[in-house]
Amino acid sequence: MSQTRASRRRATLLTAGAVASALVLAGCGKGETGTSSGDTKFVQGTGQITKVAQGKRQTAPDISGKGVDGGDLKLSDYKGKVVVLNVWGSWCAPCRAEAPNLAAVAKDTEGKDVQFLGINTRDLDKANAKAFERNYGVEYPSFYDPSGKLILKFPRDSLSPQAIPSTLILDGNGKIAVRALKELSEKELRSALDPLIAENAKK
Repeated sequence: MSQTRASRRRATLLTAGAVASALVLAGCGKGETGTSSGDTKFVQGTGQITKVAQGKRQTAPDISGKGVDGGDLKLSDYKGKVVVLNVWGSWCAPCRAEAPNLAAVAKDTEGKDVQFLGINTRDLDKANAKAFERNYGVEYPSFYDPSGKLILKFPRDSLSPQAIPSTLILDGNGKIAVRALKELSEKELRSALDPLIAENAKK
């Protein structure tokens, strides 16, 4: 191989590597518009589901604010219930893929002291978020957090929802018992949620 061809090959490989790295860092944010994307520092999910035993869980911050529907929302209003808190954006393909799974499990767990909540982020127009909820049958409320300020209230050293999508499951005491940095299947969500429902029922 000539020196010129070898140089071109190395340049091509370096370029491909740089593009791949950029895509990983962009995560679901690739192609998203608006000024908020530079503030949240979100990355692509790792595919991990982390579960924490009782006695080792950290308390989630008591986030509050306006919902996508315009109403007031406060996380602590649901203390005593198991809370499934999902971070999503209408522009995020994995969020669209997992939305029907979340909606189905939310309906199935009604009456079991379970509350589903969303945190809608990076949607600078509420109309997009509302359309997402209609299209995927999402009937539970979501915080409207276009700049990611609510998500940043979770301490860095905690099981923070640092990817989009990501899901936290809080126990009945408002402590983080599960974190998923990935798109969840219905089976994965039920597997993580059911033990906490049973745990909460024993109180």
